Amino acid sequence: MDTQTLHAYDTGAGAYADDWETQPAGTDLQELVRTYFALGPTADVGCGSGRDTAWLTANGFQAVGLEPSDGLRAEAERRHPDVPFHAAALPELDGVAPNSFTNVLCETVIMHLAPDAVGPAVRRLVDILKPGGVLYLTWRVSSTDQRDDSGRLYAAVDLTTVKDTLGACDLLLDEEITSVSSGKTIHRLIARKR
Repeated sequence: MDTQTLHAYDTGAGAYADDWETQPAGTDLQELVRTYFALGPTADVGCGSGRDTAWLTANGFQAVGLEPSDGLRAEAERRHPDVPFHAAALPELDGVAPNSFTNVLCETVIMHLAPDAVGPAVRRLVDILKPGGVLYLTWRVSSTDQRDDSGRLYAAVDLTTVKDTLGACDLLLDEEITSVSSGKTIHRLIARKR
């Protein structure tokens, strides 16, 4: 994880969590999860405030939130006390065993990684899926690497790199859309591990 981005999330955790928790519900995400995910162990990688992790839990998925920011993880635990959250950062996801999850959700996270870390991160997301498991992966679209006023990195993610890394998967969905929740342009991929 980019250290400046992590610092921004740690120091502004309350404000970021308030923003995410009050955004319109991600109904497009929820509909696709209902369509493509099977009930079973589910990881929300880079879970932020835990909003999506809590929704997954409330809808029958055995969800766990994985979050590298201590500040955001504390906010998630405070806001959603009945949901498990653990420290883990891409690309390594230390402490997470291969073939552990039926589903992996990684919503707008990989653009916070240095471009050379995106391939290893996507490989690791596939690695923690069980065979037949489904990965839901999105990132904010940017034509150049840039930082916002808080110092968060928004890297230009190379779609070819991501798709090449998903070679051991069947691509189920590939689209660029405007997020219902954030209003930002995102690229979304859904893939099933062979």
